[in-house]
Amino acid sequence: MSSGHSLIHERYTMLERKVPSLVDMCIQLAIDNIRRLGDVGGIDLHLLERILPHCKVDQLKHIEDSTEGDLSAVTDKLWKKFYEKEFGANSTNLVCERMKDKKVSFEWKLLYEAKLKNLEEAQQKSFDRIKELYKKEDARKQSRQVRITTKVPPSSIKRNFYGGGPGSNISNTKSSIMKKSKLQFLNSHEVTNLAAIKKNGFQNRNSISSMRKQGVLSGKDSASTSKPIGRRF
Repeated sequence: MSSGHSLIHERYTMLERKVPSLVDMCIQLAIDNIRRLGDVGGIDLHLLERILPHCKVDQLKHIEDSTEGDLSAVTDKLWKKFYEKEFGANSTNLVCERMKDKKVSFEWKLLYEAKLKNLEEAQQKSFDRIKELYKKEDARKQSRQVRITTKVPPSSIKRNFYGGGPGSNISNTKSSIMKKSKLQFLNSHEVTNLAAIKKNGFQNRNSISSMRKQGVLSGKDSASTSKPIGRRF
């Protein structure tokens, strides 16, 4: 009889374990729909201790903001876990030591939000510094381009307008070199002697031609004087 009674008791215990209570069913239903929870002011704290640990950061914040009552008795330790998960165990321990040294206590929700705000502000300042550096670099490049443009002389711009360019500068350089070489050649001793010889030859030819012209003219004059005059009848 004792063995049969113990067997019945074990079966009854197993049955109790398998069949959840109404409270357990309600808690599981709340966990399954935790993203839809808002005001939980009418729920006992010992039940919230089983429900709220399943919340994410934004869900827990929404529930606390929607509830008129103070839930810090349940949520403060949850915010401490979020703080440690987000910012690390070293930062969490440092905050605990500072509060202990100063004999003050702050809610971990406020500490989490303040830390997050400081990080966002620091990140925004970093972005602003990087943006300012990019602006300065762009301004430096633009000013450098302007300085290079202003160094171009007006004469070169006119040459470009009429078709000139680097090629025209080269041709001008070549022509100046040719002119200089030509002047050096004309001023050389050999060219000077050759020019003098040509000049003398030209003068000799002019003198000979002038002498020939004078001889012809004198011959014509003598012929005209020696021509007999005929008689008129």
